[in-house]
Amino acid sequence: MEEKVQYKKSDFYYDLPESQIAQTPAEPRDSSRLLVYDRKTKKIEDRIFRDIVDYLQAGDVLVVNNTKVIPARMYARTPHGGVVEVLLLKRYDLHTWEVLMRPGKKGKIGVKMTIGDELSFVVKDITETGERIVEFSYEGTFEDIVSRVGTMPLPPYIHEKLKNQSRYNTVYSKVDGSAAAPTAGLHFTQELLEKIKAKGVEIAEVLLHVGLGTFRPVSEEIITDHKMHSEHYEIKPEAAEIINRAKREGRRVIAVGTTSVRTLESVADEHGMVKACSGDTEIFLYPPYKMKCVDALVTNFHLPESTLIMLVACMTGREEILDVYKYAVEHKYRFFSFGDGTLIL
Repeated sequence: MEEKVQYKKSDFYYDLPESQIAQTPAEPRDSSRLLVYDRKTKKIEDRIFRDIVDYLQAGDVLVVNNTKVIPARMYARTPHGGVVEVLLLKRYDLHTWEVLMRPGKKGKIGVKMTIGDELSFVVKDITETGERIVEFSYEGTFEDIVSRVGTMPLPPYIHEKLKNQSRYNTVYSKVDGSAAAPTAGLHFTQELLEKIKAKGVEIAEVLLHVGLGTFRPVSEEIITDHKMHSEHYEIKPEAAEIINRAKREGRRVIAVGTTSVRTLESVADEHGMVKACSGDTEIFLYPPYKMKCVDALVTNFHLPESTLIMLVACMTGREEILDVYKYAVEHKYRFFSFGDGTLIL
């Protein structure tokens, strides 16, 4: 068991050649590689993602995040003819959003900007961390307009153009609202999900809209000083019932992605039970935190020194996860959003 230490962000650093940052998604989705890590035996297996079905058992509950990425990146024109990049982060009401603006200095309070012919907004406020609160004006349906004027907000390390926009969403995505994909879920096909269900695995859907945290690095050297972003979540009664029944009966709850983990661990009690609810979470998980609800994890490989690798280290311990990542680098796994998957058992 790891001692309680004050971790620095550099404690979660690893070397990654740029050539291993995946630029395009695997085709088909479930043909990416899968690194399987067994925490009890410390054994690593190299598989293909569709082989995940071999590691699932009847009675397991697979928890997925059904958020849908919207074409959240848009370009606005300032009153003086300049261009500003606007990234939708979080919706407050019908017309009000929190957005990331680049360059931010152009987004002074009271400034009005236009996006194409259908959308305009006024900057109403600036948050402590520099995001803008804006109020949109438009006629018609906001989502329809955004689908016409926006583009998918791919992470900055992806330089290739995405040919098929739907590949930055999971096949089970339903609820519009994310600024980035819950990428562990990108590996699943409908056919694979049917095979998983046929094995007796239950699937529970939760919601967490992925926001700014995906784009914000840890800036503080001592990780406990890092201010975590807020993201909106929802657990419906049906999902809570499926998860709680499994916990009561000693069956495994397997989270698909760090976003599902954050949702479950935000609401779980000390017995791992969850309740049907919705709200905003700023939960920041790092070692030696012990998961209350989550028994196993499907995830991708995450950026060095990121809050996501810190979260995954809660499953294994810091040194173990860095050993797993070292193995993955040496064995030429593909990293980050369009990269390969891991299954931590």
